[in-house]
Amino acid sequence: MTIHAALLLTLLQAGMAADPSMAPTCSATPAPPPAGMEGWSKAQSIKGGANPAQATLLPIGSGVTATLLKTPKVDYAVRPEKPGGSVSSGGMFAFVVPAAGRYRIALGSGAWVDVLSGTTPAVSVSHGHGPDCTGIRKMVDFDLQPGRYLLQIAGNAGATLPLMVARLP
Repeated sequence: MTIHAALLLTLLQAGMAADPSMAPTCSATPAPPPAGMEGWSKAQSIKGGANPAQATLLPIGSGVTATLLKTPKVDYAVRPEKPGGSVSSGGMFAFVVPAAGRYRIALGSGAWVDVLSGTTPAVSVSHGHGPDCTGIRKMVDFDLQPGRYLLQIAGNAGATLPLMVARLP
């Protein structure tokens, strides 16, 4: 294959991936979430906190639909790398890790996430898209030790966000 043919093939594949008509057709009933994330389908409504002291506690393994605040109303513990503009939304959440392991943050949008221990950011070990037709758009994994963590959500386009923290096997 020539370089020109390979480049053309790459550009065509990229164009197809960006073309909404190439997206999977989903039924009105969402597909089941992946193993270990069954709680995604049973989301409870909560409100995001405006600062670390008001961070809303997230139960591990349970999905939530979070009502977020406009970005200017959120006082983040650490400035998010991608905070979004004044018309975007965000919020502060907390979760408690009972045992060391890999934990996944699943989102229904492409919002920015930071997981903090105090003001120290945790480093993600993987990230990707959720399975088609589940409502999970983004998944970010972290290797965490026992303790309390802050979850900062930033740059969300809408005022609500499906969200879940799950321990991976």
